[in-house]
Amino acid sequence: MKRILVPTDFSDHAEYALKVAAQIARKNNGEIYLLHMLEMPSHISNDGIGESNAVGSSSDIPEVMFFMEKTRERFQEVVNEPYLQGINIVEAIQFEKAFDGIISHSKKHNIDLVVMGSHGASGFREMFIGSNTEKVVRTSDIPVLVIKKEEGEFNPQNFVFASDFSSEIKKPFKDVVAFANAFDANLHLVFVNTPNDFKSTHAAEKLIHDFTADANIKNGYTTHIYNDINVEKGILHFSNKVNADLIGMCTHGRQGLAHFFNGSISEDLVNHAVRPVVTFKI
Repeated sequence: MKRILVPTDFSDHAEYALKVAAQIARKNNGEIYLLHMLEMPSHISNDGIGESNAVGSSSDIPEVMFFMEKTRERFQEVVNEPYLQGINIVEAIQFEKAFDGIISHSKKHNIDLVVMGSHGASGFREMFIGSNTEKVVRTSDIPVLVIKKEEGEFNPQNFVFASDFSSEIKKPFKDVVAFANAFDANLHLVFVNTPNDFKSTHAAEKLIHDFTADANIKNGYTTHIYNDINVEKGILHFSNKVNADLIGMCTHGRQGLAHFFNGSISEDLVNHAVRPVVTFKI
């Protein structure tokens, strides 16, 4: 987690994410890529405009110059915050829609982790209104950590990972384990049993046992079978029960979630969980 991307609209929730990213960067001797998207009117071309210090033909348009200058001023205020001192910050302004800018920037700079702030289910009018966070969660090839509130010290010791533990989860599970190991976190592996996809305790335990047989989990792990009316509620209720610091899951991207993570479970959890949620691409 050396290169951490934090998209910002300079809202409180974006700052919550930045504070968490700063702690992760400091722990891993990493750097933060701070990105702001300016969605300009369609008559303004984005030709030649990219990084915050780039100057192209359309940057001479007065309203573009105005917005860029205001954004630079806000960047300067942010990078001077005490919690960022000593961390290398790479600032950028992109003239793209929020979702497109986040994905393209993460690929361009070989980002290891995206940290985003979100209001979740309550919704809000700024940059990270539901759909943008959900799109990034669904489509990002790298892990996405969604922060919902002021976290204070980010030290996720109780890390709940919910899965169906199918064979296709084994590859991204290596990233899950690496994330847990980076924080010396205790992994709680949970299979949610629902009326529509019920497995006996014996079958579920065997499934998890076979799945973890060759996993290199630094701090060990616990396994759980939790019964609930649907997967989302099961994950949320179980996380409350163990007082989880972080909830993790794997996503299939545009094809939806694997097996029992059908429909929009990942987006629903990002919206409804008050705890941080991290997603890993299958």
